[in-house]
Amino acid sequence: MVDSSTVHSKQPPFDDAVAALERAEVGEPRSLLGHQCIGGNWYIIAFKPGADKLEVVFSEKTCTALRYKNTALFYLPVEKDFKQYELVASYPHSQVRSRDAFSMPLGLSADDLFFFRQGEDQHAQRHFGAHPMSIDGIAGVRFSVWAPNAKAVSVFGDFNHWDKRQHPLTRLDDSGVWAIFVPNVEVGSRYKYHLVSAIGEVLEKADPYGFAAERPPATASIVVKQQHPVELSPVAYEQREKRNAIDAAISIYEVHLGSWRRKEGNEYLSYRDLAAELIPYVKDLGFTHIQVMPVCEFPFDGSWGYQCVGLFAPTARFGSPDDFAYFCEQCRAAGLGLLIDWVPGHFPSDPHGLARFDGTHLYEHADKRQGFHPDWNTYIYNYDRQEVRSFLVSNANYWLEQYAVDGLRVDAVASMLYLDYSRQSGQWLPNKYGGRENLGAIACLQQVNSVCYARNQGVMMVAEESTAWPGVTQSVDGGGLGFGYKWNMGWMNDSLKYMQLDPIYKKYHHHEMTFSLVYAFSENYVLPLSHDEVVHGKGSLVNKMPGDMWQKCANLRAYFGFMWAHPGKKLLFMGGEFAQVAEWNHDQSLDWHLLDFDNHKGVQQWVKALNTTYRNHRALFENDGNDQGFNWLDGNNSEHSIYSFTRISKDKNQNVIQIVNFTPTVHHEYRLGVPHAGVYKVLLNSDHAQFGGSDVHVVADESREIEAQKQPWHGQAHSIVLTIPPLASVYLLWEQDGE
Repeated sequence: MVDSSTVHSKQPPFDDAVAALERAEVGEPRSLLGHQCIGGNWYIIAFKPGADKLEVVFSEKTCTALRYKNTALFYLPVEKDFKQYELVASYPHSQVRSRDAFSMPLGLSADDLFFFRQGEDQHAQRHFGAHPMSIDGIAGVRFSVWAPNAKAVSVFGDFNHWDKRQHPLTRLDDSGVWAIFVPNVEVGSRYKYHLVSAIGEVLEKADPYGFAAERPPATASIVVKQQHPVELSPVAYEQREKRNAIDAAISIYEVHLGSWRRKEGNEYLSYRDLAAELIPYVKDLGFTHIQVMPVCEFPFDGSWGYQCVGLFAPTARFGSPDDFAYFCEQCRAAGLGLLIDWVPGHFPSDPHGLARFDGTHLYEHADKRQGFHPDWNTYIYNYDRQEVRSFLVSNANYWLEQYAVDGLRVDAVASMLYLDYSRQSGQWLPNKYGGRENLGAIACLQQVNSVCYARNQGVMMVAEESTAWPGVTQSVDGGGLGFGYKWNMGWMNDSLKYMQLDPIYKKYHHHEMTFSLVYAFSENYVLPLSHDEVVHGKGSLVNKMPGDMWQKCANLRAYFGFMWAHPGKKLLFMGGEFAQVAEWNHDQSLDWHLLDFDNHKGVQQWVKALNTTYRNHRALFENDGNDQGFNWLDGNNSEHSIYSFTRISKDKNQNVIQIVNFTPTVHHEYRLGVPHAGVYKVLLNSDHAQFGGSDVHVVADESREIEAQKQPWHGQAHSIVLTIPPLASVYLLWEQDGE
């Protein structure tokens, strides 16, 4: 150790360095700060804005550093070799003692980033973001961010008084990644990145890999202690695999967490409140899964979460990441599958988000014809960029591993697949083969599905894909996109169009309810009545139905009965289960007071009965993936708007017949052809009084059983005679003797 009063009496030339530090434009801080050799002399150099004095503490002595001119830069002449040291900065009302960040290892190397740069990283979040850790026995946080075109990057937060000058990051070789380890930063600290672009533009950004964020409208990221990914037991993995299988009963309740139910004062329920209230409600109604609209952090309430800025952070609107993990855990404990919406198709232009992250089009495609979405005024990811691919693949895998959710419903897949999506001629660029397919997006989706299925036993990946793109649920090896399920948007559009017609016109549109069976087994389908059908002036489900309120509710019950018997898994948006009258409003609770009225209570009880019957009768679900599980009995009765078909179990020992009447006419002594001799039991009748119906009975006596007659009808060898109630759905059960 040398004495600063006797060695190097001439001040080193720091003017240029100070100017760069003051502007937070230091691109290579480790060539300036820390232990440095300048002009053949060795110094400890630190930049401490606001400090009155800086002391350097060695094991054997403490030395006072010299202030450079009248600046915030301090320096201490030292020998080339010495032991570790600490800095004590004295401010007018406090002292701060810590290891020098610029004498500490980064805890990250260019070698760690190899797979990230190749587009093959499945856990990029392990390298990026804010990670509490200890290095050389010193506790702190490593910050790292990808910003290849930035001239300088620094991290600032409440741990450094939001001073963007104090902690510039170091660039790791040519990786485009910047990193710093800052001692003594505590969990809970808020932070952002300050970036200076190549042309001098100043940007302040939230962390793309931040694991928590401030509650909007605040925009900072938050340091959290990352818990280990959830490890399920072998039994739990097997249960998840069975729960999500193509031959399982899957009935999904779609929820917007901010408006399902609210507290007094219109305040949000927390994740823990939702665990206590939502989960038992969904369980009681017999749904098998909950699907929540995007939970990753987003700035604007009106986007419902579909314009995300913090893809790794559960939104702070409802609590912390630990609170969200608790909600996930309680879903598992209740035996409910949990799906979350995932949005890899676009992101918003908010200045603290991904847009022009380092002053260039980094995450988004640079060409507006490929990088900007005209419908939503959002940016489209550059799927051809390897680092972006690693970001998206890692994020999808993160939700499945970190929180052990059952699966992801991938939003707006069609907008990703087509280069000309919502674009006029001349507004889009063809691919290298001259086609309209987005080859990068296709490859990205295939990679996401391959990784997520390979790493997470029993999950389900669901595509919201609104076109006839072939092979959405076909394996990647077979040339498909590799999803497990696809939303059947064709069924939804056709059936809702039909249901809105007055009964006298329905006979002219009979085919709209039968056409879906032409392609019902071409993919693994989910039948969705989602949030998109009850917003933007479309009205609620019940208000799409014709007639007075009794007729509307009767039509809705009949429609649900048709849907639950139709091949494909089920999805219903919240409020539909009790015939919410008002169009969905994300800013307020559902109208729970409607359950005081018989019509609405009856619809809710009908949905519960449908779910119970559906789960308990394998003929309704185990053959969803092939046409052996479905047969029309009479799909051509357009004159009376009656549809009848049978669902068949794999072993053919169980049949459930569904008969639905979409007119207010009662049909007595109605003869229906049936496939087997024997007894047919009435399972469900939506016109029953307990569901708010007119209580027309299918069978006159109390037995609820109908004996088949050996009289051919509807191409069947046997037939039954029954009464078909008005605007009603009826389920009958036939089982082989001994079942």
